[in-house]
Amino acid sequence: MDTAFAERRRRDLIVACVLAAIAATVPLFVKDVYVQNIMVLTLMWGALSQSWNILSGYCGQISLGHALYFGLGAYTTALLFTKFGVLPWFGMLGGGVISALIAMALGYPCFRLRGHYFVIATIVIAEIGLLLFHNWDWAGAAMGIEIPARGDSWLKFQFPRSKLPYFYFALALACVAWFVTWWLEDSKWGYWWRAVKDNPEAAESLGVDVFNSKMGAAAVSAFLVAIGGSFYAQFVYFIDPESVMGFQFSLLMALPAVLGGIGTLWGPMLGAVILIPLTELTRSYVGGSGRGVDLIVYGGLIIAISLARPQGLIGLFSFKGLAGLFAPKRKEAVR
Repeated sequence: MDTAFAERRRRDLIVACVLAAIAATVPLFVKDVYVQNIMVLTLMWGALSQSWNILSGYCGQISLGHALYFGLGAYTTALLFTKFGVLPWFGMLGGGVISALIAMALGYPCFRLRGHYFVIATIVIAEIGLLLFHNWDWAGAAMGIEIPARGDSWLKFQFPRSKLPYFYFALALACVAWFVTWWLEDSKWGYWWRAVKDNPEAAESLGVDVFNSKMGAAAVSAFLVAIGGSFYAQFVYFIDPESVMGFQFSLLMALPAVLGGIGTLWGPMLGAVILIPLTELTRSYVGGSGRGVDLIVYGGLIIAISLARPQGLIGLFSFKGLAGLFAPKRKEAVR
């Protein structure tokens, strides 16, 4: 392994541990429930975007249908708990496994598509799933499912009176998603995914199993996203097709990674830290008129940031990115 690369990976792991420890102490000083709610959502969407980034950022298979896996995780947990009394922890695991299997089943035909055809296919499949749940009476159809609150309990993962347990679970989920990405980045699969992203034909000529590498990325990504969906169901106590499978959820997974730096280790979390509080604050303070002012402000800021840093905000925190702003341009030698 290259010495500089190994040193960077160790530094990333140390920084992640320090940031996680600092984040764990924040609720001790922040008592406002509204702010705690924003922190929970920020960590959750950061984990979801990190999971989306595995398939779309590292492997280069841009998906705008991950809301399907988010919804499958939410519905699996909610249905097992309300219909059969199965604890949410088993529902999370079941939802993750089901989503991973479905992701591979859908990937079998879809990974034969390239570029915008693949993107359109993911959107269509997610919309089909949304329509199916809209008309599935046993799963509540359009009326949705209400999860009964039965008091504070880690066993049933319900805390109606406090946001703190949800915060720490969301923090743990974000740490797991980050660590899985960090570990995979230097694995055989990580190298395969980056090769597939850059040039599938060249990668295949060098012995990379392109199709199976895509399938593996899809399974890991879908599993983690489904865990996030299961958590969300327990967090809000009510789900319906639009609230967990709407197209906006797929966009909310992609935007933090794209804004922070797609295909990077820190980009999704950085993007989530900026976008999610921005989303909630604009909705709270300028979204009450019903005129969509919050969406205008939110969209305008995203466009401005994207134009200023098209390669992602993570470039601002790299030495080369900062140095490049002030380094004098080299003149080409004249022959």
